[in-house]
Amino acid sequence: MLPVQFLPIQFLSGKLLMQEYLICLVWHEILPQARETGGSSHYTNTMKASDIIYKCPQTIAEALKLLSEVDQPCQPLAGGQSLMPMMNLRLAQPGVLLDLNRLPELNFIDKTDGVIHIGAMVCYSALLSSGIIRHHVPLFALALPHVAHKAVRNRGTIGGSTALADPAAEMPALLKALGATIVVISQRGTHEIAADDFFQGIYETALEEDELVHSIKIPSATEKQRFGFYELARRHGDYAMAGVAISAQSADPWTELRIVFFGVGDKALRATDAETALAGSVFGDKAALTRAQNSLSSLEYAVDGSMAVETRLQLAKVVLQRALKAM
Repeated sequence: MLPVQFLPIQFLSGKLLMQEYLICLVWHEILPQARETGGSSHYTNTMKASDIIYKCPQTIAEALKLLSEVDQPCQPLAGGQSLMPMMNLRLAQPGVLLDLNRLPELNFIDKTDGVIHIGAMVCYSALLSSGIIRHHVPLFALALPHVAHKAVRNRGTIGGSTALADPAAEMPALLKALGATIVVISQRGTHEIAADDFFQGIYETALEEDELVHSIKIPSATEKQRFGFYELARRHGDYAMAGVAISAQSADPWTELRIVFFGVGDKALRATDAETALAGSVFGDKAALTRAQNSLSSLEYAVDGSMAVETRLQLAKVVLQRALKAM
């Protein structure tokens, strides 16, 4: 999890997404300073991470002990695909970096009693190549090829993306759509948090400072279940401008729908009004789809300078229609 205090205040108050904040930083601060000084700026010496204390525990017990005892901000490191760029730009400045890559206990995929159990350090590529995931979590098979690029998927982890809670990332929406549970550990013990309660805002989760994401539990898909996914991005691999993940117990009629949007708000947004509008209707019912699309105006869209709320609403309507059509 990236503690909120590591981010500059204008990043939080404006609710800008990461890529948009960096564009603003370069355009409004770095380039003007470089022009005035003949090519240099005070950012020249801050394009690498600040000094840190590096810790690499060999056991979970050691990791939890370090996390609870350090007297300065401690940041767990999983795949590092989001954290390291943020550290290099000094948007994140932890005092201690806690490397979790030597903890094999967090790298597993199991199926037990109808539940798929995934360790926090399982990378996206491993998820995509897993037979268990392919057969029992088909929504992952639909969505994960859209996560960044292969090099990033080889390092990025399910636990890291979950703990970061980037509102433009696919994983928080996928976990909410699947009714997943996040298993959290600390020296105080182990407890579980429903995905609906875990993601609380932009880069904010229910994790306490001394807690780690241990694993993710996802109900195994049934034969009748249907899943949908669609996202709109400027280029494949870019952050989505809008996306949606959907699960349903059946599609004819629609039952037990879970519709979750990402990239349009300050967290993954569950569209319960759209679920209600579609419930009981049959696949292809245009009137029900129209009601569901109209209900999306009730969502809390991000308000910033990158895109008008009306545009986000229109994109949400488009991805919903396309995801449902493909189910």
